[in-house]
Amino acid sequence: MSASGGTRAIVAALGANLAIAASKFVAFAFSGSSSMLAEGVHSLADSGNQFLLLVGGKKAQRQATPQHPFGYGRERFIYAFLVSIVLFSVGGMFAIYEGYEKIRHPHELEHWYWPVGVLVFAIIAEGFSFRTAIKESNELRGKLSWKEFIRRAKAPELPVVLLEDFGALIGLVLALGGVGLTLITGDGVWDGIGTLCIGILLVLIALVLAAETKSLLLGEAAGVEDVRKIEAAIVDGHTVTRVIHMRTLHLGPEELLVAAKIAVQHDDTATEVANAIDAAETRIRAAVPIARVIYLEPDIYSEAEAAKGPDPEATPGGPTPHAAGH
Repeated sequence: MSASGGTRAIVAALGANLAIAASKFVAFAFSGSSSMLAEGVHSLADSGNQFLLLVGGKKAQRQATPQHPFGYGRERFIYAFLVSIVLFSVGGMFAIYEGYEKIRHPHELEHWYWPVGVLVFAIIAEGFSFRTAIKESNELRGKLSWKEFIRRAKAPELPVVLLEDFGALIGLVLALGGVGLTLITGDGVWDGIGTLCIGILLVLIALVLAAETKSLLLGEAAGVEDVRKIEAAIVDGHTVTRVIHMRTLHLGPEELLVAAKIAVQHDDTATEVANAIDAAETRIRAAVPIARVIYLEPDIYSEAEAAKGPDPEATPGGPTPHAAGH
């Protein structure tokens, strides 16, 4: 994902949410609607989340240091994970609590035109923000469905903004429904039910975001298409005859580590092998530009060794030698 595209979507969402949050709190002050209060906190939490994404993007641009030799690209994953925590705790749990209290102690709405007017304004503003996020995402997702795009995206910003805006629009509809039913029936319980539904919705979105960003934090491999491109780029058919095994890892959304053991001719000189490795690295970077850290280890391919399969003790996370003996 281009950093500029993600930043445009974040800034659009931040501006919309700050304006919406202010209007919702004003509507709550005049009407006493718990849906308005929950939605105001929701928009305020979303604004904080977009600020966190901007901070994460800024921190990720720091240069590598001896202590962090692969740079700070994963800062964007960390701040996206913080977003899910804020959305769950500040947005979701608060709305659930407020909705529960309003169902227990309902009261009539005052100055109903305030919440209705603010909700209509908020739907328009959130629609603008959502449209911007969709436009930026369409440039990247290609033929992927929206579900696949959110699950496969290595850059967290656009999926976060998409889910937040989508949840906000549904939440606004729920709030409008709660306020509307309260006005029609004269029973404030409906306002509380709408608030409770908003809280449940925010919790579900937060859990989805947490699961996706957790996977990124643990370390995800390159996409299937990029892996194929890298494998094709490594082999030249002369000095490098095949890829024995390969591992890829995203050091950040736009930085990929490639480590591979490659098969070379048994009678090649060290100079020929070194030149072949340099040429392979050049081809890899041309095929997949985000492959910035590349380690290639030359070896002689053995069908007998290959038939044994991978060594679990040599795999990160595999069994330790003493555990394998039990």
